[in-house]
Amino acid sequence: MLHISNISKSYGPETILTDISFIVNSGERVGLVGPNGSGKTTLLRIITGLESPDSGQVRFDPPGLSVGYLTQALVFEPGETMQQSLARVTAEHSRAWAEMQQVAAAMAAAPPGDDLVALTAAYTEAETRFEAAGGYEVEARLEAVLTGLNLADIPRGLPVELLSGGQKTRLGLAGLLIQQPRLLLLDEPTNHLDLDALIWLEGWLERYDGAALIVSHDRAFLDATTTRTLVLDPVSHTLRDFPGNYTFYTDTLAREIETQWQAYSDQQAEILRLQNTARQLRGLAKFKRGGKTDRDNDKFAKHFFAGRSVATVGRAKQIEQRVEKLLTEDRVDKPGRQWQLKLNFAGDSGGARQVLSLENVSMAFGGRRLFSEVNQTLTHGQRVALIGPNGEGKTTLLRLITGELEPTTGQIRLGAGVKLGYFAQEQEQLDPASTPYDTIRAVAVNMDQTEIRSFLHFFLFAGDDAFIPIGSLSYGERARLMLALLVAQGCNFLLLDEPVNHLDIPSRERFEAALNQFPGTILAVVHDRAFIQRIATHVWEMRHGRVRELFDFTGSTSN
Repeated sequence: MLHISNISKSYGPETILTDISFIVNSGERVGLVGPNGSGKTTLLRIITGLESPDSGQVRFDPPGLSVGYLTQALVFEPGETMQQSLARVTAEHSRAWAEMQQVAAAMAAAPPGDDLVALTAAYTEAETRFEAAGGYEVEARLEAVLTGLNLADIPRGLPVELLSGGQKTRLGLAGLLIQQPRLLLLDEPTNHLDLDALIWLEGWLERYDGAALIVSHDRAFLDATTTRTLVLDPVSHTLRDFPGNYTFYTDTLAREIETQWQAYSDQQAEILRLQNTARQLRGLAKFKRGGKTDRDNDKFAKHFFAGRSVATVGRAKQIEQRVEKLLTEDRVDKPGRQWQLKLNFAGDSGGARQVLSLENVSMAFGGRRLFSEVNQTLTHGQRVALIGPNGEGKTTLLRLITGELEPTTGQIRLGAGVKLGYFAQEQEQLDPASTPYDTIRAVAVNMDQTEIRSFLHFFLFAGDDAFIPIGSLSYGERARLMLALLVAQGCNFLLLDEPVNHLDIPSRERFEAALNQFPGTILAVVHDRAFIQRIATHVWEMRHGRVRELFDFTGSTSN
């Protein structure tokens, strides 16, 4: 279905892809993974023809294969409404239907003859296009997709520009799924999807009979939807193909790294042993007569020990040649460690045993109730994941806890000694005109310039990157800076609103490892099930205006 042959791509001196080749067959679900900047989006753009490779070829089988591409940066027409956007993606269906109606009316009025034969052929052609565009199932398909992606309740006449970023992403995905192309290219389809929508999309892909190439940082989503994993290496810029889902790939890679570490350690031990042996032999060659230097001018002894010395030196040279071969031709490379996010949260002094108390908390805006009678308690050391459909008020609850908003009714209490750190989803705490260096300097009063530069280096802000205006940073870079800010402030209660959005998988895993070492308390709004399973000690669900604790959360259902 999709044939990629020897694709290479560079931007000036920077190599992105080198000799990439693979095939996606009909019905396959293939994951495409790699750290940010490894070339995943570039490869998708080359496949769709939006960019040209420096060398290599993209071929579709059949040549006219319908391809649907979900980009990270969706573009809508100025002033376009949601209805117009949906009509645009079903335009061929609508045109074919209108033509069928027009030809049918002409057929009803036409007398028997050549005109009727021609009209019948025209109707058949229009009907064929109508069926290819979805036929009579399109309306039902449209409603099912909008419902599954939580868009059904949005007025169709609402301008797209008034939708949130998440709603725009879901609208773009909806338009793609309604068309049902034979090959789907999905670039981060899970961004801005809540858990219900994620599970719905997994079910949709399971029923979909076309092929899909999926770029995602959601490990649980990849495990549920893919049976093959393509991995782009950011160092060699090449691609490896693993015959399994994401967990199969990581398990395989872990075994390979373990094997390579063992081979590397064994070889280093052998090199050391051979070097010591060669050194000892050369030491022996310097002595004669059982270790004493020949001072008596004994010709027999000189000849005898000289022969022994030559042989000993020869053996030493052979061993040294073997060492040289181990260090060059037969060298086992030390397993590389990729540069990932490095976090080191400050130690927690403990603080209050009861960190947060929510007592009959309710919130409404303009008469619209978001939630009511929320009664929950957080104690020291708990790590709670707050899940639920988008729009239920999860972010609003976090803002109530920070004090940015006041509840309509109820009380919110923080324990004594609690130092709150808030990671906002929209990152509005960051000043676009400031720099990473100035941001950390403002809160880390005990750090000098060198210490601040070293601290930022842990968060991948190396060299002059520490002085780039925040307004020029990518979303993922700003997310890293927000994490750095929390660490520098020494918080012991973290409120995290979608903290892993736009982080690649290695950085997500490193962040999870750091949070597991964090001795304080965490309340995180998150939809990443792998994150929940690794971090959360408790799960709260916000749904239908209530917050309750889930004791049987599995990640496969929102219950």
